[in-house]
Amino acid sequence: MNQAGLAVTLLREGDGQVPPGVYRIVQEALTNTLRHARASSAQVLLDIDETQVRVRITDDGRGGAPGRGGGHGLVGMRERATLLGGTLYSGPRWDAAGFEVDARLPIREGS
Repeated sequence: MNQAGLAVTLLREGDGQVPPGVYRIVQEALTNTLRHARASSAQVLLDIDETQVRVRITDDGRGGAPGRGGGHGLVGMRERATLLGGTLYSGPRWDAAGFEVDARLPIREGS
């Protein structure tokens, strides 16, 4: 993403397998950041423990209203999280300027 003008930092905490659907959520969130946020940087946190995978994508852009947008990106991410048995929040960051996508997905037996 650096070639597109967006500096992305990846932080990973914990061990274990990352479900394939997580990567699609990250991809869509970063695409939305490039298209809509006017951000200069983004951070991806993957936090894995025995029960869940948390993925939080934040940016330093302008943000927007919670769960709103003109396209299908946020809806698609929420549907993907639901299909994986989890939840997804999207909206303005509570801790700084910008926008965040925060998904929590359960670790399933055999995954």
